[in-house]
Amino acid sequence: MGKTLEQAKMIRTQVQEFENAGAFAVEMEFVAAGLAIEITNRTSMPTVSLRSGGGCDAQYLFSANLLGENRGYIPRHAKTYRSFAGERDRLQDERVAAYREKFADVTNGGFPNANQIVNIDEDTLAKVWET
Repeated sequence: MGKTLEQAKMIRTQVQEFENAGAFAVEMEFVAAGLAIEITNRTSMPTVSLRSGGGCDAQYLFSANLLGENRGYIPRHAKTYRSFAGERDRLQDERVAAYREKFADVTNGGFPNANQIVNIDEDTLAKVWET
């Protein structure tokens, strides 16, 4: 956004309105980079860029993109620094295996065992139901 005069003026107005309302910061997502720089230079609020270039006070990138967790499609605005997709798949397989083991353990009576429960002595338990 902000590539046309009308859009740029609308964004400028919105930022001014946020600032006048007491906002402490503004995020600019997909704002034209030159406009984001000019807004950053003209507002007292910190500006945060998401796909709006490097001229804001701060910028962020979704960790799924940064860590390469997505498959196939990497957004044009993103940069991947590592490829965690395979590791994420491996961890998911481990999660599923752990839940299957737990289910089997419950089904065959292996969980919980005496060390994994809290007991109450029989006398105390009997007194719970006395009036």
